[in-house]
Amino acid sequence: MTYPGRGGGSRVPVLRSDLREPLRAQRDPLAGDAGRPRSNRDDRRQYPKQSWLGRFIATYGWRAYALPVLTVVTVIVLYQTVAGSSTPPAAIEEPPAQGSELGAHATTIIGAPPKGLTEFDANLPTGLLPGNDPYTEAGERSWRIVPGTGEQVGQGTVKVFNYTIEVEDGLDPTNYYGDDAFAAMVTQTLASPKSWTHDPRIAFRRVDAGFEGEPDFRVSLTSPMTVREGCGYEIELEASCFNPAYRPADGGEPQSRVFLNEARWVRGAMPFQGDIGSYRQYLINHEVGHAIGYQQHEPCAENGALAPIMMQQTFSTSNDDASKFDPGQVGADGKSCRFNPWPYPIA
Repeated sequence: MTYPGRGGGSRVPVLRSDLREPLRAQRDPLAGDAGRPRSNRDDRRQYPKQSWLGRFIATYGWRAYALPVLTVVTVIVLYQTVAGSSTPPAAIEEPPAQGSELGAHATTIIGAPPKGLTEFDANLPTGLLPGNDPYTEAGERSWRIVPGTGEQVGQGTVKVFNYTIEVEDGLDPTNYYGDDAFAAMVTQTLASPKSWTHDPRIAFRRVDAGFEGEPDFRVSLTSPMTVREGCGYEIELEASCFNPAYRPADGGEPQSRVFLNEARWVRGAMPFQGDIGSYRQYLINHEVGHAIGYQQHEPCAENGALAPIMMQQTFSTSNDDASKFDPGQVGADGKSCRFNPWPYPIA
């Protein structure tokens, strides 16, 4: 029998005569051969089923081997990340500072060029005041406390230093953008992890006029003429300093006062190659360093390295120049450092 429209060679599908099994479709319904007979289901049950690992490998191929490796690597990275963030830091090494004693009360003015130098040339470029921004030559020799307090910053396992932020009366606030801007710079600098509180022994707490008792030191923006009276001016350079026992004009009790020279705050320093913001951070950290016990100055220890915070970077970052105004602590050895505003610059 033939089908219409097909050639005479077309064949009639072969029908199974054995109807004991259900009918099932063949891949080619016109083929004479019924195809490869299916295996008996009961026969297949006698062989064990393929394991989950085998099925996994059969499904994912080479990825089945890569995934476990990636999983292990991921776990290791996560562990190192968590462990690294929770592992306590190594012991803090004290910044190089000769004769330092944390919390020791100084007895003399620290920071101004030493007295008694008869061969010092005050016209050296290292001591000149750069720029031409205005500042107040002379204030009223009295200070107002900038309102504001803060929580303790740092662990303070040895000492918590209470400090006030003050501005000399008579300064033109437009020269330094106002009291609040000055106070913010001081507070933020001392709160930085690159500042002194990186050392767990040290902590700071800002207080104001409501504090009962005398603060450990007063950070005071001060006119150059008053600084000369409070720090000395035997060598005619605009300096800042720490005076541990400054007696105010009204004859009150001696005060531990950090003098920050407004002329330097506004104009900076020639040897310090950073921007004015970095210089102000240096000025705060350096003079406060004297107030908390780092009483002596440091030379450049390694040529080309960052200058130690207790180096007088206002006047020079070169030992050869520094030896001319601080020969007792710095020797001329040809070493020069790069500017650095922080006690712990890589914290």
